Parts: sequence; structure tokens; C-alpha cells
Amino acid sequence: MSKLRAVIVDDEMHCRENLKLLVEDFCENVEVLALAENAADAKEKIAALKPDVVFLDVMMPNGDGFSVLKSFEKRDFSVIFTTAHNEYALKAIKESAVDYLEKPINIDDLQEAVAKLQKTDKNETLSLSKINALIQSAASKNNPQKLAVPTSNGLIMVNTEEIIHLEASESYTTLFLSAGKRLVSSKTIKVYEDHLSPKDFYRVHKSHIINVTHHLKEFNRTEGNMAVMSNGTHVPVSRRKVTEFVDYISTF
Repeated sequence: MSKLRAVIVDDEMHCRENLKLLVEDFCENVEVLALAENAADAKEKIAALKPDVVFLDVMMPNGDGFSVLKSFEKRDFSVIFTTAHNEYALKAIKESAVDYLEKPINIDDLQEAVAKLQKTDKNETLSLSKINALIQSAASKNNPQKLAVPTSNGLIMVNTEEIIHLEASESYTTLFLSAGKRLVSSKTIKVYEDHLSPKDFYRVHKSHIINVTHHLKEFNRTEGNMAVMSNGTHVPVSRRKVTEFVDYISTF
């Protein structure tokens, strides 16, 4: 039996490398062709390498796993989702009855998922109808209208559309809201990145997340790659993210 050719997609390097090692050590019938670190990288490598299976991280900061699937109108590869902390996405996946692995990945679960693939036609593992249902379900579950923000006084419920941008400062995050309001939260910016919808919010810099859908007014390259927000704030876009950011906002 020929080996299954695989691409692993995950935005966290240690997760990519760990899954690669597990596959190489415990799944002798799988060959890892490449690792991808984000949605854009995944689309490029899947299109070029034409794998049999893609191990696909659900939540990535700049385009989730569902957007990767959606970009392939004619999909000729199987999918095994990997997910950790996102209860909304995990619930959507479970309801759709597709293959998935929860992080940290269990070796027995990995081997079982691979064995199932070898017995199933790849076009049956995730049909177009399942993809569409899954994308719609995940979008509704992973796009909360309200966000609980812990402050020194307790919890404040914030409408996500009111969030203009977020700025990290050590282990704290400041949320800049419409009408000139701001909140200082004890959660790190990484926590907010994981909870806010990647369809609306984009992490442009290690210290900044912006609300593209509702509050981005302009991207100005002449002033040093600045995202101009609805409140007039100029938020820096890191040099290494400029190309990906332009691709992202071009889809709106």
C-alpha cells in the first residue's frame, strides 16, 4: 500500500513539529511533505504538493482552517482537524461528524484517525455539503456578539463591534472602544486573539489587534505601514506581516 502524503498546518511551531514527529514515529504509512504556518502558506503548499491528507489547525490568527478549505472549490484531499482551546469551533466540528484530533494529540487517536482514512474514500471524509455546513456552523459559534472582559472591578460585557483595536502591555491588554472608551484587562493579547473572530479581527503586530471589519479606514504605507482606525489612531503593521495583511484586507 502506498503511503499517504500529508501537509501539516498550524500557526504554532512547536505544534507543527510535534505532530510531524508523532506522524513519523507512529504512522508508518504517512509521509509528511511539508509544514505550513498560516492559512496563506497552507493554500500555497496544498495547491502545489497535492497531498492526500491535510492535518489542519482550526484556529489561526490570520485566516482559520475553515477559510483554507473554502478556498479549494474542488477538494481532492482528506482533512483531519486539530484543535485545542476553542470550544465553539470544536462543537461545530463534533456536530459535523468529521475527523479531528484534540491537542495535546494522543498517539492512539492519531493512529485511529489515519487508519480510518486508509479505509475511506477521501471524497467521503469531508463532502462539499459538510464543508459548507461546518463553515456556517463554526462562523456562528465562533463569532460571539459579546465578550466578557475581566477588569480590576470584575467583568464587563463588551459588544465586539465596539472594539476598535487592542494593545498589549506586558501581561495586560487595553481595549480601545468606540465613543472614546477604553478598558484595561488582565488577560493577555494572545487570549483575545484566540477568542475574537479571525474574520473580523487581525493581529497586525505582536502588540496590536485591529477590528478590520468595522473600524479599519485605511492602510497607509507611506507613513511606515500604518492601519488608520475609525478613531483616528494609527496602528503599526509589522514589516513581516504587511504582505499577508494586504492579502487579507483585499478579500473584503
